[in-house]
Amino acid sequence: MPVTGLHIVSLAERPDLEEAMLTMESTWPAYVRPDPILIHWAFERHAQHQLVVLEGDGDGPERVVARAASVPLAWNGAPAGLPDTGWDEALRQCMADTYEGRAFTALCALEIAVVPDLQSQNLSVRTLQALRDHARGAGYGDLLAPVRPSRKHAEPQLSMVEYAARTRPDGLPEDPWLRAHVRQGAEVVKVCPVSMTISGSLAQWRDWTGLPFDTSGPVEVPGAVAPVAVDVAHDHAVYVEPNVWVRHRLTP
Repeated sequence: MPVTGLHIVSLAERPDLEEAMLTMESTWPAYVRPDPILIHWAFERHAQHQLVVLEGDGDGPERVVARAASVPLAWNGAPAGLPDTGWDEALRQCMADTYEGRAFTALCALEIAVVPDLQSQNLSVRTLQALRDHARGAGYGDLLAPVRPSRKHAEPQLSMVEYAARTRPDGLPEDPWLRAHVRQGAEVVKVCPVSMTISGSLAQWRDWTGLPFDTSGPVEVPGAVAPVAVDVAHDHAVYVEPNVWVRHRLTP
């Protein structure tokens, strides 16, 4: 069913939407658990950069159907300076830059998500376009993103370097989400091999995934883009997620 009556607001304009934005249904696996303190800080301190896509005509009920979370960074423009610890480091760097009073030069997208029943409506691309427009309007020269390729989870044993290098005959990335970014003007910069690190006890991982986690070694987990390292003797497992840095240049 086509989506209609969309409008986009920021949390600065509508702080009452923070809970709905955070609890919006999405396809993120249960074990992807960003630090809630850092997320709350980013949403509160940089509310103007948290975009919420609403479905509704403005006179009746509203439904959050997509979100775009981002934070500003004081980036020097050097691709080599983009951290290997992509997603995690973007939040930490934003906090450090904010408290040190550094001049922000780029906006970094942390997430663009769409409710599952509307993922066939091209809403992710429309939300990306909205975030690009927002970043440009706010005066940033670049929109950066540690992108989680949309189909990498189907080949968790393949290295992200190999996966990100795959292209179609027309030269565009084979992965649909990377391709969407490139079609919007982005360039693929490099892989960030330690973009997000998630650790937990074996009981936690069993709860998150429904898997037994009773054997040490690499375990393929639904939705994960790389295997989870399991250590039964020490009762923990660690997931290290690689992403791909992309850069949208917003100025000529």
